[in-house]
Amino acid sequence: MQALTNRRKEVSRKPMTFIESLYIPAILKGMGITFRHIFTKNPTIRYPEQKRPFSPVFRGLHVLNRDEAGRERCTACGLCAVACPAEAITMEAAERVPGEESKYREEKYAAKYEINMLRCIFCGLCEDACPKDAIYLSETVTPANYTRKGFIYGKEDLLIPNRNVELEEYAEAIGESRRKY
Repeated sequence: MQALTNRRKEVSRKPMTFIESLYIPAILKGMGITFRHIFTKNPTIRYPEQKRPFSPVFRGLHVLNRDEAGRERCTACGLCAVACPAEAITMEAAERVPGEESKYREEKYAAKYEINMLRCIFCGLCEDACPKDAIYLSETVTPANYTRKGFIYGKEDLLIPNRNVELEEYAEAIGESRRKY
């Protein structure tokens, strides 16, 4: 039978010598490895004080975007829900009434917009499918929760703060990679 790799070694079956039976060479070899690792850099990141740098293409928590005037961009077209392979997005459309022009951009808006984070696979297809650039995946890691209901984010949880009113919250929500846009 031919081996798939050339890493195969023949195992020696000879009896151990007296020194080998005391395991002193094996213990010294293990202690040498331990002492070598004492002087290397610790790979552990102390989380609350230190933050791990994420990749520029990291996909985190979803955010519903606003336009320059602070109005919601989402027009409830449903393309993000159709594009989602995990079927994690649900929405209901409604038409704006007179007097809501400062709140919604178009005649149609999402009255209900929910994302089930337990089903979401963070693929980014919802972001790609949106013609109005209304949804994107931020650099925020999805927070832990103790109940299943806590992982279903509604429109009020996903909507980005208004940049004209809440400047600090807006800067935190857009993340580092989106600040240049």
